[in-house]
Amino acid sequence: MQAPSRKAENTADDLHPVVGRASGIREANSQDSTGLRNMQQLIQLRWIAVVGQVVTILVVHFGLGIALPLATMSAVLASLVAFNLGSQLWWRRHGPVTNNALLVALIVDVASLAFQLHLSGGITNPFVFLFLLQVALSTVLLRPPASWIVALATVLCVIGLIVVPAPLRLSVDPSRGFADHYVQGLLICFALVVSLFVVFITRIARILRDRDARLAEMRQRAAEEDHIVRIGLLASGAAHELGTPLSTLSVILGDWHHLPTFASDPELSQDVSEMQAQVMRCKSIVTNILLAAGETRGEAPVETTLHDLFDDLADEWRTSRHVGHFHYRMKCADNPRIVSDAGLRQMVFNVLDNAVEVSPDWVAFDVDCREGALVIEVSDAGPGFSPDVLGRLGVPYNSTKGRPGGGLGLFLSVNVARTLGGRLAARNRPQGGAIVTMTLPMSAIAIDAIAIEVPDHDD
Repeated sequence: MQAPSRKAENTADDLHPVVGRASGIREANSQDSTGLRNMQQLIQLRWIAVVGQVVTILVVHFGLGIALPLATMSAVLASLVAFNLGSQLWWRRHGPVTNNALLVALIVDVASLAFQLHLSGGITNPFVFLFLLQVALSTVLLRPPASWIVALATVLCVIGLIVVPAPLRLSVDPSRGFADHYVQGLLICFALVVSLFVVFITRIARILRDRDARLAEMRQRAAEEDHIVRIGLLASGAAHELGTPLSTLSVILGDWHHLPTFASDPELSQDVSEMQAQVMRCKSIVTNILLAAGETRGEAPVETTLHDLFDDLADEWRTSRHVGHFHYRMKCADNPRIVSDAGLRQMVFNVLDNAVEVSPDWVAFDVDCREGALVIEVSDAGPGFSPDVLGRLGVPYNSTKGRPGGGLGLFLSVNVARTLGGRLAARNRPQGGAIVTMTLPMSAIAIDAIAIEVPDHDD
C-alpha cells in the first residue's frame, strides 16, 4: 500500500487556493470586527459627550448666570470634535482596532473631561463622577494592564483637580437640598452615568458575547476541518489501495469482451460492457479522491462558464446514476466566466446522491443567480428530514439512514460551502420530500473577482 501523500495532511483551505482565500478573508474579518464595533461605541459615546457638554455649558452660563471661560472650553470641545471626526474617518477605512488604539481613545476622553472640569469648577463640579464611566468602559473593553492605566489616569486627574486651583469656584451647600445647584448637578450626573452604564455596557457586553460565539464557532470549524483531514487521509489511502484491483478488473473485462463466448452472446456482452462502465466510474471516483487530496500534480484550475459547468455536471450525474425523472433547470440569465473547482463539483454531487438515494424516482436540480449569489437547489420526493437532523445539519454522522458513515456527504458539503464563503441549508417540502439549498457568493468562483493560482510543477 502506498502511504497517503503528505499533502493530504493539509487543511481543505490549503488544498484549494480559491477556498483558502475566501476562508482566510472571512476569518480575518471576524477577528477585526469586535475591536471595530467597540471603537464605534466609543465614537458614539464621544458624540453624546460633546452634545451634553454644549447643552450644559449653555444652561450654566446663560441660564444660571455662572460665568464660564467660554473661549477655552469651546477650544477643548473643538479639539474633541476634530479627534472624533478623525477617528470616525480613520477607522472606517483602516483596521484592525487594537487594544492600544482603544486605550488611546479612552485616555483622550479622560483628558478632555479633566480639562473641562478644571475650567468649570474643578473638584467642586458635580460632573466629576463621569470619570467612573471611563473606568467602567476600560474594564470591559481593555485587557490588563491597559485598564489599570485608565484607572490610574482618572485618579491622577481627580488629584489634579484637587491640587490645581480652578479659575472658577462653585458654591456648594448640600444642606439646601434641591435648591442647591451642586445637588441638582449631582442628581443629573448620577442619572446620566446610570443611563450610560445601562446602554453602553449592555451594548459592549452583547458585542463581546457575539465575539465569544464567533470564537466558539471557529473552534468548532477547526475541529470539523481536522475531521475532514482525517477523512481525507483515509480516503487517499483507500484510493491507492483500490487503484490496482480496479485496473486489473478493467484489463480482465477488456479481455472478456473479445472472447468468442462473450462476443457471440449479446446478453453477456452487454453485461460486460455495463461492468466496464461501472469500473470506469469507480476509477473516476478514485481519481477525484486523489485530486482532492492533492495527489494529482501539474493541473491548473479549469476556466469555464457558469452554464457549461452546471450543464456538464448535470449531464455527467444523469448518465452515471439511475434516476427515474431528473429535472435540471438553469435559471441564470448571465453566463460569467468562472473557475471549475473540484470541491464545488463534489459538493453538488454529494447532495444529488443523497437525494436520489431517498427519492430514486424524481430529483430536481435548479441553478439560479440572485443579487450576486449563486443559488443551487436540489429537491427530492423522499420522506424529508427529521427535526433532529435539521437542527444538527452539517454535523458528522448526522443521518437517518442508520448505517455506518451516514451523514458524511452532507457534512463535507456543508464545509465546502462554508469555505467558499457560502452556506448550505435544508428544509422539508409541504408536499413531501426535501430541498437542500447551497448559496455561494459569485465572487468566490468568478474569474473577474479572483486570481487563479497555478500549482508548482514539481515532482
